[in-house]
Formats: sequence, structure tokens, C-alpha cells
Amino acid sequence: MSMWEYANPKKFMGWTRPVLPWAFGLSIATIAVGLVWGFFFTPDDFRQGSTVKIIYLHVPAALMAINAWIVMLVASLIWVIRRHHVSALAARAAAPVGMVMTLIALFTGGIWGQPMWGTYWAWDPRLTSFLILFLFYLGYIALWEAIEDPDTAADLTSVLCMVGSVFAILSRYAVYFWNQGLHQGSSVMRAAAIAGDTQDRVSNVYAIPLFVCMAGFALLFLALVLMRTRTEIRARRIRALEARAQRA
Repeated sequence: MSMWEYANPKKFMGWTRPVLPWAFGLSIATIAVGLVWGFFFTPDDFRQGSTVKIIYLHVPAALMAINAWIVMLVASLIWVIRRHHVSALAARAAAPVGMVMTLIALFTGGIWGQPMWGTYWAWDPRLTSFLILFLFYLGYIALWEAIEDPDTAADLTSVLCMVGSVFAILSRYAVYFWNQGLHQGSSVMRAAAIAGDTQDRVSNVYAIPLFVCMAGFALLFLALVLMRTRTEIRARRIRALEARAQRA
């Protein structure tokens, strides 16, 4: 059986129905464990104090904000190449979730940065690219809503998604492209930490609950995208039935 058969709307609705409750349940449980562990059972940082604990919201949200756009890009490319309608609807479904994740990352980043930088906002390369990514999310959603024909909307939003991917990459790697930025480099997933260089690495006291929160946010993103894709499929069916009724 080809994996593309699971992209058939009827089969997609079938296999996602039992998966959704588990995905939501696991995501809520994982996020709850990670946040309680991180906020109540980790010590204050010697430099940042209790402010450091916002890492358990900021980092997972920022990670999913970028990865959501990557998911949209892959789904858009599948639509362009194979014309699978479910992939186009999945890209559309992921956009509002990614936008909210980007907004959470910007908001929590400002709260986290203010004690260290003395300001809630600075035109730092990573912050600026993240703001532009948020605007691309808004533009992507608006373009879907502005075009009545769904296939035309899928084509144009796919192009926009490819262009916006540049800023998704910049949001992830801006601190390596421009060394003068205020935002610190990656201290969680960096290769040097894996190699044993612990100078800039997040301590395991903070890292383990952070990884739990990241897993929870990933599961929540999956659950929300599946749910919204199912909603988009139903909405498309309703529009098709209405159009058929009008012709009759």
C-alpha cells in the first residue's frame, strides 16, 4: 500500500479519528509535566534568577513556529508536485497554529529579554526575522481567505510559502549569520554541547524538563493540525455540496 493512499480525504478522516484523542491527551499531559517540573522543581539561575524559567514556553514555541512553516513548505511542495488536496489543506491548517506559536515566542522573548537587555524589543537579526516570519504567516492566511477558488489559492499560497521559507531559515540561523546580534546562540541543540563542550550548554537541570516541554508542544502542534485539516476537509465537502445544489 502506498503512503499516498493515506492522503485520500476519506482515508485521512478515517485514520485521524482515533489518533486525535491520543494526540491531544499526550500533548496536554506532556506539557503539564514539563511546565510543572520546569517552573516549580528547577532552581533559579544565578544570573537571570527566576526569569530563566520562561525558557519552558519561549523555546518550544519558537521551535514550533519555525517547524510549522517547514511543515507548510513540505505540504505546499507536495501540492505543487502531486496535486494532493489534503496536503494543501494541511498547509492551510498549520498556518494559524504556527502564527500563534510565533506570537507566543515574540511575546515571551520580550519578557525574557527585558531584564538582560534593558528593553522588550531590539532590532536584533533573529528578532527581526521572527517578526517578518509572523507577518508572512498573516499574509499567508489572508491570501487563502482572499481567493475564492481553492486550487488557485493553494497555488499562490504555495509560492508565498516558498518565499517565506527564507525567513524561517533566518529565524533559526540568524545568530550565526550576524555575530553582532543581542540574541544568544543555540545552547540547547548545538553540536558543541553534544561533543562535550559544556561552556554555553544548558544545564541538565533545565534541559530535561525543557525537552519534555518541546515534545509536548510538538504533539500539540500535530493534534491541532490534524484537527484543523479535518475541519478544512469538511468545509470543502460542504462547499461542494452547496455548489452542486445550486447547479441542480
